[in-house]
Amino acid sequence: MQMQYSKRIKLLHALCLAESSRDAVAKPNVDLDEYDALVAADFLSCYVTFRAIQAAERSPLAERTDNFDMLSVYQAYALLAYAFFTTPLAREDISPNFTTAQITIAKTLFAGLPDAELVEIIESGLQKFQLIGDAEVEHWAEFRENLDKLTVAFVVAGTDDESPHDKEEVVPLFGQLLSQLCEAFENV
Repeated sequence: MQMQYSKRIKLLHALCLAESSRDAVAKPNVDLDEYDALVAADFLSCYVTFRAIQAAERSPLAERTDNFDMLSVYQAYALLAYAFFTTPLAREDISPNFTTAQITIAKTLFAGLPDAELVEIIESGLQKFQLIGDAEVEHWAEFRENLDKLTVAFVVAGTDDESPHDKEEVVPLFGQLLSQLCEAFENV
């Protein structure tokens, strides 16, 4: 039997949450009915962005001082991931809330920053997100397509025992795409 997409991302959320839990003794909650698909998409967007930042060997802490605008690139990347994690939910009549998501993502990615900085990151990240989403230039279309495929591969790798890849094999690819995005905005 095929698993509904919403259940698949809820399962992946539970697995990634358990993996990232600091409490190694705690058991993950496996009752998927207690998870929300949109909360799962929020979490997974932040999770893959954190992992991409690590894989790309970036330092948001240093960039906050040296290149503050790069934080909005991470925000845009997470919003793009969120868009691709939530697009299949439309088939189940679940609609994402990008206004709430962008705030949740910023507060998660940049916990501890003052509100004024968060607002700047959110606004600039949204502008970058819209620029990338609306662009018809081939390299942006290819970037969107690659990130879309990668989010699907991540969901499948993390939730399907018959997947040819493990989710840990997919994570470095998020880092490669993030590096491409950072390079594009460093040259602007």
